Amino acid sequence: MTPDNEKDYLEKLETAIPGFDFLSQGGLPKGRATLIAGTAGSSKTIFACQFLVEGIKRGENGVFVTFEEPPQALRKNMRGFGWNIAQWELERKWAFVDASPQPGERMIVTGEYDLGALISRIEYAIRKYDAKRVSLDSLGAIFSHLTDSAQVRNDLFCLASALRELGVTAIMTAERIQEYGEISRYGVEEFVADNVVILRNVLADEKRRRTIEILKYRGTDHQKGEYPFTVIAGRGVVIVPLSAIELEQKSSNIRITSGSEELDRMCGGGFFRDSVILVSGATGTGKTLMVTEFMAGGVESKERCLIFAFEESREQLFRNAIGWGVDFQQMEREGKLKVVCRYPETTGLETHLINMKEIIEEFKPNRVAVDSLSALERVSSLKGFREFIIGLTSFIKQKEIGGLFTSTTPNLLGGASITDAHISTITDSIILLRYVEMYGEMRRGITVLKMRGSMHDKDIREFSIDHQGMHIGKPFRNVTGILSGSPMYTAQNEVDRLSNMFE
Repeated sequence: MTPDNEKDYLEKLETAIPGFDFLSQGGLPKGRATLIAGTAGSSKTIFACQFLVEGIKRGENGVFVTFEEPPQALRKNMRGFGWNIAQWELERKWAFVDASPQPGERMIVTGEYDLGALISRIEYAIRKYDAKRVSLDSLGAIFSHLTDSAQVRNDLFCLASALRELGVTAIMTAERIQEYGEISRYGVEEFVADNVVILRNVLADEKRRRTIEILKYRGTDHQKGEYPFTVIAGRGVVIVPLSAIELEQKSSNIRITSGSEELDRMCGGGFFRDSVILVSGATGTGKTLMVTEFMAGGVESKERCLIFAFEESREQLFRNAIGWGVDFQQMEREGKLKVVCRYPETTGLETHLINMKEIIEEFKPNRVAVDSLSALERVSSLKGFREFIIGLTSFIKQKEIGGLFTSTTPNLLGGASITDAHISTITDSIILLRYVEMYGEMRRGITVLKMRGSMHDKDIREFSIDHQGMHIGKPFRNVTGILSGSPMYTAQNEVDRLSNMFE
C-alpha cells in the first residue's frame, strides 16, 4: 500500500446522524477517537448520545461514559428525542459507566493521579456488552481539579490508546470557553484525538445560530467550513449540508398558469413548471392575491398545491381568498390544497427548512407558495437567511415543483434593491408590484423584470384589485421613474423626440 492511496483504505463507520456522514464523506474513521468540542449549549451531549442511538438501530451496542450528568438525568433528558435508554439497558444494548460526581462529594487529589481504574471499568463494559461505539461526556470534568497539563495529556493518550486497542469507534466531548479561539478548555484534548469536530452556538444580532465544523480528520478528506445544524424534538441533531446541493436540476419547457390569463401573456405563456418565481412589492400591492391566484390556477389544472404562510393565519387567508372569489376551504376538502401557517419566531430557520421539506415530501405538491420571505428574514442573520433560501429553492427544483415566493420591499415607492437580502439572483423569474403616485392618486403597477429562458413583456402595466381578483390593464405611457419611486409625467412631444433618437 502506497501513501498516495492509503486514504482510500481508511474504513469509516456511518454515524447515521442526518447530514454528518455527507460532511465527513462517509462517517467517522473506524476504530479511532473523535473529539467533539463546543461551548455550553452547543449540543455536545445530544450528539454523543445520538451517535450511540443510531448505532443501536444498526445492531451496534454502545457504552456511554458520563463524567458530569448522572445516568438518571440523561435517561430523562433524552426521552424528549424519543430515545428510551432504559429499555436499551434492559436489552443489554446500552451500558453506562458512571463517573459523575455524587451529590455532596468533594474531590480531593493527593499524590499522583491516573485514570487506570476508570480505563479498566470502561474496558470491562465494552467487552461485557460487545460494544462497537463509545461516547465519553465530558473530558473537562475529570481534569477540572488537576493542574499538571503534562499528566492530563498523558492520561488522555492512555485512554485513547486503550479505546483504539479495543477496536471501538469513540466520541469524546470537551468544553470550550469561547466560540472562536482555543479548541478546548485545557488546550491538550485536541492533540490526543485523531479527529476534531467543533460545534458552535453563536449569538449574532440577538439571534442564535448553531454550526458544525470538521477541523481535523487524520488520513481522510472532508467538507471544509461551517455548516448550519439544528436540534429537533424526536430526531436530535440534524445538519443542513449546503455543499450537497448541486446544479444538476432538470429544466422543463412545460408551462403552468399563474392563475391570471393576462399575466400568463406577459410571461410568454405562463411560468415554467420547475421555476421559482419571486413576487416583490410594498405592503398592500397584491402579493398574497398573486399567491391565491397561483394556487387557484393550480387546483383548476388538477394540481396539488401547498401554501406556507408566515404572516397571516388560516382564517385571514381563507377570508381574503373568499373576498377574491376563491374557496380555499373547498379546495382543502378535495385534498388539492394544504395550508400551513406558522409564526417565524417559533423556531430557527434551519428547523423551519427541515419541517418544510418533510411536509413537501409527505404532501407531494405540484406547486408551493411561501408568503412571505420577509417574515422569515427578520428572525435570522443575513447569512442564515440566504442559506435557507438556497436550501429551499434547490429542494423544490430537484422535485420539479413550481415555487412562488413573496417578499416585501422596505420602501413604499420603488427601491434600490428588490430584496434587502439580495436573494433575487437565486430565483428564475421576478415580478415587481409597485405603487404609482399620479396627480394625488395611488395606482398599482406590475412588470416582469426577469424570466429565465423565455421572452416576456417589458411594459409596466397598471392593474386593479376587486372582488374577482387582479385585473391587469394597459401599460403606463408617458410616465417615467416608476421603479425608482419617482414617477414623472412626460409630454407626448418629448416622448416622440426621445423615440426618434433611437430610430
